[in-house]
Amino acid sequence: MLKKTNKLSLNFKILKFFFIPLILVYSPFFYNPQLIKAGLEFQWDQDDSNFRRLRWHQKDNRRSVRNQIYFFLRPNDIKTSLLKIDLILPKTFKSTLKTKNISLCKVEIGGFEGRTKCLENIPADIEINNEESEESFYRRLTFYPYSSVSYGKDSYAVVLKVPNPRRSGLYQFHSYGQPVGKTTSRYLGSWTIVID
Repeated sequence: MLKKTNKLSLNFKILKFFFIPLILVYSPFFYNPQLIKAGLEFQWDQDDSNFRRLRWHQKDNRRSVRNQIYFFLRPNDIKTSLLKIDLILPKTFKSTLKTKNISLCKVEIGGFEGRTKCLENIPADIEINNEESEESFYRRLTFYPYSSVSYGKDSYAVVLKVPNPRRSGLYQFHSYGQPVGKTTSRYLGSWTIVID
């Protein structure tokens, strides 16, 4: 009887020796990327001087729900007064955009003591463009404020009231601004939002 139990325990040890590595090797082939939840934000080459991470806030990060996203432009993000602001949406951020649900405003950035809220809407013409290049397809929101967005102590925000995409993941938005007296836009920074 004792020989049988020893032989049986030896067989289990040998089986574990072969079975556990097989699970570790083949498990990456059977995962579903839609079920993976990101626990932290990761950006390639964050120390690159050409990349600037900007702050953002959203009301709800669940998939397929109505959301309000604030893309902040703080005084240290805007170095001069701006005539035009561009917001580039990633092609994977599939959501319905309507100009009535998009705005530019002076904002009070919330924290422990207060909530994020728009203080004053900035009147602007808004264009939604679908652009296609050789590398990718993306959408661009262009804001033409009636008077230039002035550099100073005020923080500004682009506010989107949109339904979240159906797919969870990280979505990176980029912003560009055209300074007063210049003919071309310059890179202001990027936001990486999370949809669970």
